[in-house]
Amino acid sequence: MLTKQVIKSIFIFSAVTIALGAVLIHMPVKAQQSTVESVSKVIDNFESYETGTIADTWKYITKSGDELPVREALEAGERFHVMQEDGNKYLRVETQNESIRLSQVNGSAINWNIQEYPYLKWNWRALHLPEGASEKDKNDSGGAIYVTFDTDWLGRPKSIKYTYSSSLPVGTRVGFGPLTVIVVSSALEGPVGSWKTVERDLLEDYEDVFGGFLKKGTPPDRPLSITIWGDSDSTNDSSKVDFDEIILLKEPSM
Repeated sequence: MLTKQVIKSIFIFSAVTIALGAVLIHMPVKAQQSTVESVSKVIDNFESYETGTIADTWKYITKSGDELPVREALEAGERFHVMQEDGNKYLRVETQNESIRLSQVNGSAINWNIQEYPYLKWNWRALHLPEGASEKDKNDSGGAIYVTFDTDWLGRPKSIKYTYSSSLPVGTRVGFGPLTVIVVSSALEGPVGSWKTVERDLLEDYEDVFGGFLKKGTPPDRPLSITIWGDSDSTNDSSKVDFDEIILLKEPSM
């Protein structure tokens, strides 16, 4: 026969177990969210905007470092609007004899330590690239993602520009002072019009570009910004490129 003390102990244990079970039942969603957030940081997936509207969390950064709203930065022939296809929202960037660059600023729109999240991944789709554009001379890039890490001793942005090139093969690198262009997608790979996924190890790219003799090969922990770029002014042509799922990762996924 069980004593009262044993029965009481069993009751207390059962109550605690049930209480813990109730807590655990309610944990999976938050735990899952926490896990997702711990391995990736979403810069923008464009799902929070109304279809047809401007992606207004992005800003135009002036030379003095001021942040201007997208509406004040867009000119005739430029579009920076959210589209929807098969239930998925994405950003469409269009230029007509113009260039456009809009950014998410670290410490403002995003909170990013590159040592924690060193991988940048995004999807894009080129629908039209400037005819005859070459990053080596005319420097028109129908679509690009910029990462600005820091400024040099002259105050110029130290950046890597990942481009979708009209004419240069993937892997091409071109330097313009503190800016390095790396071709990561190209019209030479085949007809445009399909989605492509790009993933870059930013620490590795920074070391390759800025490291070396008497040069620092490690970026600051907190890069300055991530920028979406569209450009067709030098060729007097147009560009139309879609962007989606711009995220930072702790570990490579490809």
